[in-house]
Amino acid sequence: MRTSIILAAGVVGVAAYVASRRQADEVSYEPDVSEPESDGFDSVLSDAATTAMEFIDSASGGLVKVSAMRTVAPGVLGDLNVQAMLRVIRAGEGTADDGGYRRLFGGGTFESLADHPRIVVSKSGYRTTAAGAYQMLSSTWDETKAAMGLRDFSPASQDLAAVGRIAARGALADVIAGRFDKAVKKLGGEWASLPGSPYGQPTISIDRARSIYAMSGGAFSETQTA
Repeated sequence: MRTSIILAAGVVGVAAYVASRRQADEVSYEPDVSEPESDGFDSVLSDAATTAMEFIDSASGGLVKVSAMRTVAPGVLGDLNVQAMLRVIRAGEGTADDGGYRRLFGGGTFESLADHPRIVVSKSGYRTTAAGAYQMLSSTWDETKAAMGLRDFSPASQDLAAVGRIAARGALADVIAGRFDKAVKKLGGEWASLPGSPYGQPTISIDRARSIYAMSGGAFSETQTA
């Protein structure tokens, strides 16, 4: 199994490199005073690397995501950019208020924070177990809880789990560095309410997301755009 994963990683790595070179040939290299000239190529490489990582993760049964979540330490919650990004996610999920940690999909609430409530809600054409400040499905919570050694569904555990999911999407370094737009682009696959999410559900606009981030104390990198 390990050998097959390594071989798959090598093949995908080469494919990602070739794809990145082809895409880079299509990128305009006209000078842009707002960003360094290399930023377009860096973005192409980042997208290719993300695609390769997702393929390898799928082939390895999720080992890449689990490994990323295991590297997250509680101290990361003290980072202002991380806190600001969590605020953006909660705003999109409709859980920005203090009661958000006990909220079910659709607006209902649950009492115990000993574990994910695992309550199935059918509403507005959806059937889901999404719950808490980050509206995690019970299956997502179980994976994250096991990887990170979380003991309950308390607000602190929910916050740390959300950072774990950010790390699983390969976006934690972007968040900490203030590359906001790049992080949001990666996280749209995790939270359907974020700008650019592919799931077809209502999303907040990128302008609103940036505003919430800034008002929450987040700092933008000079080259934060995707």
